[in-house]
Amino acid sequence: MELELRHLKTVRAIAEAGSLTRAATALGLAQPALSAQLKRIERALGGALFERGRHGVRATALGELVLERTRIVLPAVTELQQEAARFARTPRRTADRFRLGGTHGPLLGALVDRLADVAPDAQVTTCTSWSERELAGLLVEGRLDFALVGVCGSAAPPGDERLVWREIAVDPVFVMFADGHPLARGGVVDLAELAGEQWACVPGDGCFGDCFGAACARAGFTPRRMYETDTASLVHLVQVGRAVGLCRATFPATPGITTRPLAGTPLTWRHLLGWHPATQRPETAATVLALARGAHAGAAARSDGYADWLAGQDGAASHGPFHNAVQRAG
Repeated sequence: MELELRHLKTVRAIAEAGSLTRAATALGLAQPALSAQLKRIERALGGALFERGRHGVRATALGELVLERTRIVLPAVTELQQEAARFARTPRRTADRFRLGGTHGPLLGALVDRLADVAPDAQVTTCTSWSERELAGLLVEGRLDFALVGVCGSAAPPGDERLVWREIAVDPVFVMFADGHPLARGGVVDLAELAGEQWACVPGDGCFGDCFGAACARAGFTPRRMYETDTASLVHLVQVGRAVGLCRATFPATPGITTRPLAGTPLTWRHLLGWHPATQRPETAATVLALARGAHAGAAARSDGYADWLAGQDGAASHGPFHNAVQRAG
């Protein structure tokens, strides 16, 4: 006989009742039937689980071991069943429509792709903006269901305090070079080595520009020029050697461009998912958050440069802001 969950529940019931008679009553069984079932369970486990006495039953050493495991296994299985039921209900009950907002970057498309897998009948629409505050406002107004944004370092999330923001992951900021740039063939780049460069990045309304300026000041220089432009134009400026670019470590591989980490990781980028709790069920938000984290993990795994950088952290990242990225990319 193979041991089943119902057998563990029977053993627990006997231990809690303290006698076969009381346990049989609680389980709705005749005592002879319960006794026969207990003997089959004991044969399957290799020994007696209870000692009978005038005052009821007492667990043997083997019985205590089984009961100890039962206290772990049964609640875990119950929790698994509940989580699975919530996940299975989410697409049918709450995923008729997903209105997603996002800033520049690959995560929005990857999230749409993953949503299409778990909720194939749902209507998914997207809205992009360079402004994190604009996306936060659309959440407050109920015009978006979820928003993917990023903030610099430890900066506060954008928008209304009624919104819920959860961290997806933290990326180091890398530098983008044309393949022919002298520093493209190296490893980690010191920011001071780039004092004579012109720069390009995508716009935003957070503090990234100020943080970049402060990092350059610590490195002993002021940036000559910063081109703020869309992603396609940024890529072009880097490819033709007009500028070096700033990007998250998960930036996808692009022909003609090499990305390199900065020594000491002077700049970081936090990916966040936001929603309004009054308009989203907790199970829906949990599902979308899990999918967004999976999307980031996929992007990290596809980036050879990011993987090499993580491998070079010698375990230090497991205690720092990149712990989640390490786990998901590994």
